[in-house]
Amino acid sequence: MGVSSFVALGALLATVYLWQRKSKKSLGALPPGPKPVPLLGNILDLTAKELWLPAMKWAKEFGSVTYLHVLGQGLVFLNSSEAAFDLLERKGSTYSDKPYLVMVCELCGCENMVAFTPYGDQSRRQRKLLHRAFGTQVIPQYFPLIESSTKAFLQRLLVDSSEWVKHTKLYAGSLTLSTVYGYELRSSDDKFLKLADECVDILSNRIASGGGIWPVDIFPSLKKLPLWAPGSGFLHSAQKWKRKMEEFVDEPYKFVKTSLKSGTAKPSFCSTLLLDDEKKSETFEFDLKWTANSMYSASIDTTLTAVSHFLLAIMQYPAELAKAQKEIDSVVGSDRLPTFADRPFLPYVEAMYKETLRWAAPVPLSLPHRLMEDDVYNGMFIPKGSLIFGNIWAIVRDEKLYPNAHAFVPERFLEETDDVTKKKMDPKSYVFGFGRRRCPGANLTDSSLWYLMVCMMATLDISKATDDFGNLIEPKIDFNNSVFRIPDPFQVDIRPRSEQALKAISH
Repeated sequence: MGVSSFVALGALLATVYLWQRKSKKSLGALPPGPKPVPLLGNILDLTAKELWLPAMKWAKEFGSVTYLHVLGQGLVFLNSSEAAFDLLERKGSTYSDKPYLVMVCELCGCENMVAFTPYGDQSRRQRKLLHRAFGTQVIPQYFPLIESSTKAFLQRLLVDSSEWVKHTKLYAGSLTLSTVYGYELRSSDDKFLKLADECVDILSNRIASGGGIWPVDIFPSLKKLPLWAPGSGFLHSAQKWKRKMEEFVDEPYKFVKTSLKSGTAKPSFCSTLLLDDEKKSETFEFDLKWTANSMYSASIDTTLTAVSHFLLAIMQYPAELAKAQKEIDSVVGSDRLPTFADRPFLPYVEAMYKETLRWAAPVPLSLPHRLMEDDVYNGMFIPKGSLIFGNIWAIVRDEKLYPNAHAFVPERFLEETDDVTKKKMDPKSYVFGFGRRRCPGANLTDSSLWYLMVCMMATLDISKATDDFGNLIEPKIDFNNSVFRIPDPFQVDIRPRSEQALKAISH
């Protein structure tokens, strides 16, 4: 496609967009937002790196709802807890669709992943499978596995704390491979872990670069470009990424099927459902394979983000660790690791955990929903087909909800408040997503992250690293992941609290 044709298509789309906007003006004005440029819209306002920062500025400037468009494709940011709950929760039936992005869904083969499945029968089937395996009542079945995986993580950490990123990925990958596929991961060089690492990077950084919207998403006809044509580089990338994503979905599932045939399968999400006597639909195995992969692919980066910010918080606020350790010592003692039975008796630890989730905001702009029909909210017209982002970063940095929001203050969750305010303040109401698109693995992630953090606080002293001359090394923080708020690796000093802690970890 030549440049002149591309411009003509852009002009046509812009004309249609303006006509639609004018024809629906009676429904209300669009939400406020940064001024677009002709034809291109707000494409220059989007950044591949830390998009949540300009989104925060829009929230402060334009209020609870911000509207942008890229070549007519509406992008709506919900910047307050009220707006997010009003639309994504209370109006979930019209705000629960997922955008069909040609690049990620069709060309890269991800259309059947839970995060990209359109709202309908398939998404409901997937959710049903996930609820059967990871509903609130089922999670205690995973406690022994979480405890053994956490102990193995602590043991590896004490052998070489400089590799804490690798150990965290191994922990998350091992736990999820075990729960989803019954696969025992033995090292950080494991084929499935490496495959997951590569594919999550493709999803989070390559496909999602620049906001995740590619020219082919705006002009689907570009997918028919000959591979030899100028500008077809995205097609070559998509072919390579699709092969890798298909391998990522197929290979762990084949392992489960082979294990069942040989009689060596361990209890897991897949094996339990495959052995279930309940009558299965024609789509059952297809749904199961893609649902399992979606659970696996989401866990590693979420865990790494939370652990990274937990370490940063401890280094910056060492007094908070000391308070938590004092509480743990009084309830648990020093001769054993904490258990899930201790959780109700550790309110300060719970506050530390909640503040870490708030401070981290692992997916600061959530994953986009798609509006299924025109809507009007507080006099603002939101067009059908708009992509809706829950601006989690703006919500958890709201000074009205969290005074001194940029500071790490666990005590904010120990203050006496009414039940409505308590729920509104709870970061778990936001960081796992909203409505019918809320992370289906939230219950498992909540349990595993809490246990990992309480065991780290019980057994480890965490502080800033020092150089050869004893000078403190300030951690250099940089964010280069387009979806998850994962800082680049940094140095940290991690060592056992005591001989009793070493014994508790070793036995």
